[in-house]
Amino acid sequence: MNGSRTVRVETAGKIGRVTFCRPEVHNAFNDQVIDEMTFAFKRLKTDPDVRVVILSGDGKSFCAGADLNWMRRVKDSAFEDNLDEARRLADLFWDIYSFPKPVIGRINGAAIGGGTGFVAVTDIAVAAQSAVFSFSEVKIGVVPACISPYVIKRVGEGKAREFFLTGERLTSDRALEAGLVNRAVPDEMLDATVNGLVESLLSSGPEAIRVCKELLQTVPALTVDDFKEYTARVIAELRQSPEGQEGMDAFLNKRTPKWALE
Repeated sequence: MNGSRTVRVETAGKIGRVTFCRPEVHNAFNDQVIDEMTFAFKRLKTDPDVRVVILSGDGKSFCAGADLNWMRRVKDSAFEDNLDEARRLADLFWDIYSFPKPVIGRINGAAIGGGTGFVAVTDIAVAAQSAVFSFSEVKIGVVPACISPYVIKRVGEGKAREFFLTGERLTSDRALEAGLVNRAVPDEMLDATVNGLVESLLSSGPEAIRVCKELLQTVPALTVDDFKEYTARVIAELRQSPEGQEGMDAFLNKRTPKWALE
């Protein structure tokens, strides 16, 4: 899994790590990064050992958005070619957002433009205090299109209007206040905080985690009658599942469930 040149993928037991590794250009993404990142998440999705994925960047930046050389080429491309590349990026954001295992964003530095999209599609984003954020697309005459569904979900329409229209630079504290990130911590506490979240996630049932993510995606789009039936079925099925039976038995008998011991 480590043959790629722009994205590094590592696995250690139950933990997968996906890292932008283009520090010389602040981890800006291009078509190759999109392809390698897509491949990385598809591989980790089917890895039975991996239960949590950490997304981060090499060097001082998390992801500085679209690569300038790629933008020069895209600018002169035919519409259909532009559309194809935009679709691939949109598919990648959905792949990460809908990933069946928890994805923690380890935001080690600047996340600019499309780079903020990779923040928004993680389940839990932890930012170093030195990190900065910006939806800067309007400054070059474009818009944060592919990332907009996920950013609006995270920060709400009101904040998204302000951030998208102004392109202003946000501190980690402002990003935390807006809901773009879940935690903003001193730089030296970044890894400890991420590791603590990993431990917490691994203590939960992996099937329950998967269904939780499915629940979060499904429920908002349902009518009242539909979500009452859907949620009732979800809990009834989980109570009867091997994992649910093990979890409830462990709780009632004051012991650690098997998945937390493996």
